[in-house]
Amino acid sequence: MTPKPLILMLGCFDTKGEIFAFLRACLLEQGADVLTVNVGVMGSTTIFPVDVDADEVCKAAGQILEVIRNNNDRGAAMDVMGRGAAKISAELLAKKAFKAVIGMGGGSGTYVTLKSMQFLPLGLPKICISTLASKDLSDLIGVKDVLLMPSVVDVAALNSIIKPIIQQASAAVVAMSKLQIQNDTIQSKRIAISVFGNTNACVDHCTAILESRGYEVMTFHANGLGGKAMESLAMEGCFAGVLDITTTELADELCGGVCSAGQNRLEAAGKLGIPQVVVPGCLDMVNFGTMDSVPQKYKNRQLYSWVPTVTLMRTNEDENKALGSILAEKLNQATGKVSVLFPKKGLSQIDSEGNVFYNPAVNQILSDSIEKNLNSDIAFVKLPFHINDRAFAEEAVERLLEMMNF
Repeated sequence: MTPKPLILMLGCFDTKGEIFAFLRACLLEQGADVLTVNVGVMGSTTIFPVDVDADEVCKAAGQILEVIRNNNDRGAAMDVMGRGAAKISAELLAKKAFKAVIGMGGGSGTYVTLKSMQFLPLGLPKICISTLASKDLSDLIGVKDVLLMPSVVDVAALNSIIKPIIQQASAAVVAMSKLQIQNDTIQSKRIAISVFGNTNACVDHCTAILESRGYEVMTFHANGLGGKAMESLAMEGCFAGVLDITTTELADELCGGVCSAGQNRLEAAGKLGIPQVVVPGCLDMVNFGTMDSVPQKYKNRQLYSWVPTVTLMRTNEDENKALGSILAEKLNQATGKVSVLFPKKGLSQIDSEGNVFYNPAVNQILSDSIEKNLNSDIAFVKLPFHINDRAFAEEAVERLLEMMNF
């Protein structure tokens, strides 16, 4: 007999006990067992069993429930419960091995639900029924595979609109939890690679070579979220090697562009000792939106409209000096093998001879800065190619495979 899947259900049981009781009943009806976590600050419920109550969630965040109640600061309380729920969820997964997670709520419930999912692995089904599902929740979702389901009406009381939505969500999450996913690619054959439109030719060459040798290539668009996703999956041990062709997100982080991947970009592979080949791809540019959206302090800089909604700014001497130092200092912390390849004939499609961002003198400043700040035991190789030349891609692949198979 197939064992019942265990589903984690979390929410504010203090004010929404009735509606969560209905969700729990629907999950049981679909053939699941339910593990319940209460993140409601003001109390609990007796309508159904609570496995982890709010005081334990609060304690997991290093706080005392009675204290945050008395502080009467709802925003601060939800931050505490969100952090606690994230820790509790990760601990429960290790102990109980639940197969999926579901939560629901308005602003507060949605925040805690999505916060709790941040440390759960890719592939574990995650559903949030929310009053905010139609809004931009990218900051809360991050790079996680969360399914948002609009509640349409407030998640406050049972009615003829929200009941079928809860029934559908429960049916979906239980069905997802029962799905047996076959993964034919072993981790030792999986390579991460970063790409931008301006490095697409290089990445296409690399991908073709790697796939011809039996490797699975996972491509991440270096638009901020892509870099975060690559770093997150690297931390989960998903990759045997990283070809970081496009590190442009470092420039956006430095200059306030729209494609920043945050302060931790270019660190995950190093922390886990994953072999990596790193290229300063597209460090010649910072990304903004429309031309009108470019910050006033950059209005007199060299700007280029890639498409009407994307404006690129050419990085200058000072920025390249700083970027070289940033890249080197991050890689100096790596515990695994690292090689840095520098394409002397240009860092992007538009940084090529005769093109708009071509500036060998500024690129030389970047090269000098990397070389000056990089530890001597890390290979720094200057190649007489453009980043999109096939020969450069071949060299990048060969170096990575050599480090992986050493």
